[in-house]
Amino acid sequence: MMKSVTPTELRGNLYNLLDEVLNTGIPIEIERGGRRLRIVPVEGVDKLQSLVSRPDVILGEPDELVGINWEQEVKLDLP
Repeated sequence: MMKSVTPTELRGNLYNLLDEVLNTGIPIEIERGGRRLRIVPVEGVDKLQSLVSRPDVILGEPDELVGINWEQEVKLDLP
């Protein structure tokens, strides 16, 4: 979703808004005198770059995961 700011907000927070556009790739729209302007990154953002490492996640093919026996790890004491 595109963020909209006034020229006054842009002037007061220019560097933070520019960093936001560069980091997220989401354009910012400015309205002035009934006309609209956009600040848009020229190059796309690599969304994979912001992924968080999760070393405890199981890596593998989905078909290989189907046959795993979880009974030793999961205690299902259902009433």
